[in-house]
Amino acid sequence: MKGLVVGPMTTSEYSEWWVKRINDNILGPSLENSQSIEEHLRVVPSELEIIKQNFEKRNVELEKKIEQIEEEKMNLRLDVDVQRLEADKLRKGKNKAEEELDSLKTDYKKLRLSMRTVGLGKTSEQWREEIREERNKSYWWERKFQEVQARNKALEKSLTESQKEKGKLKDRVVELEGSLHQHRSQNSVVELKASLSKIEEMKSKIEGLEAALRNCEVQIEHLEANEGC
Repeated sequence: MKGLVVGPMTTSEYSEWWVKRINDNILGPSLENSQSIEEHLRVVPSELEIIKQNFEKRNVELEKKIEQIEEEKMNLRLDVDVQRLEADKLRKGKNKAEEELDSLKTDYKKLRLSMRTVGLGKTSEQWREEIREERNKSYWWERKFQEVQARNKALEKSLTESQKEKGKLKDRVVELEGSLHQHRSQNSVVELKASLSKIEEMKSKIEGLEAALRNCEVQIEHLEANEGC
């Protein structure tokens, strides 16, 4: 008796449909769209990459802002140094004006003393002429004395204003340092927590997709095993 050989009773259309079939009603990728599951999963890390890029971009912006604050802080320190130099200059000018004033007072006393001790035996006309000259000198020295006093007051006023401005600049530097420290602390903690939370969320999604991939691979192996039987 000859053996009867029975071939597979399936058509090519049925075989193609069976290859495309993954689960009951879920079709795999078609010939036109040959993207594999691995290629599909490659899209998932791109979202994590986007988060990383956004985080890096935010860090760059924060670094630029910190650099601007540091630059402003440095400029303020330079302004403080300039104000200090100007204050020292004004103080030296005040000391010089006081020295000139003391010198004028000394010369004035010497002139008054010479008027009493010098010139005995002169005529009345000579005395009157000398008195007029000394009076004119006295007026000149008085005006000079008043000018020095006015200059001294102006220097004192300018020095006071410079000291006030110096105090304001110091307060501004302290304020900027506090703001910089607070800005760094708050933004670093908030950004780090948000990024960690997002990363954990993405890890969870990736684990879920990997589990689904393993499940699909098991089902495909099972279907291939059944088909082989």
